[in-house]
Amino acid sequence: MTGERERHWRTVYTDKQPDAVSWYQPTPEQSLLALDRFGARPGQSLIDIGGGASTLVDALLARGWGDVTVLDIAAPALAAAQARLGAASANVAWEVADITDWQPPRRYGVWHDRAVFHFLTTPEQRAAYVRALGEGLAADGLVIIATFALDGPEKCSGLAVERYDADRLAATLGPGFTLAADWRDEHITPWGARQAFTWCVFRRTD
Repeated sequence: MTGERERHWRTVYTDKQPDAVSWYQPTPEQSLLALDRFGARPGQSLIDIGGGASTLVDALLARGWGDVTVLDIAAPALAAAQARLGAASANVAWEVADITDWQPPRRYGVWHDRAVFHFLTTPEQRAAYVRALGEGLAADGLVIIATFALDGPEKCSGLAVERYDADRLAATLGPGFTLAADWRDEHITPWGARQAFTWCVFRRTD
């Protein structure tokens, strides 16, 4: 399955420009609001799961973050971000990996995931993600996850997705993570469609 997922996402980012996919955001407003609300600071380490060609890394570097890792299954997505950043890309750690296979080499203070988790449609995939989260998040670390809401799309990029409210997401992550906040946001795609998202922030408490 990993090979199939990798081929799918590599094709997406080979065939489309980063601003032509449904999840594109010129500015990652909700992510930045979450970081600000919970006191995340540039001195911390942050990993962006499925960050791909997202502009979050640009915003973090502009704010002075010096320890940022971007992980994505699709090498072309990371290449697009690196090309956009130019010389500044040398200040970022780039990881080409499937999160369900990934072995974290260290622990991070902030774990950010906008729209990866909802693509994990089997219990085994979700368990592998939670394992990586447990191994890769520091004690008292912050987890920011955004998924499609219960009334959000049933598919994205031609793939089935799982939809969540805060209770379901908390139950899936398990007792080691305490829900600190949740809210709803409607993302507007580049062609004007509305997609309902559930945003959740957790603290590691185990």
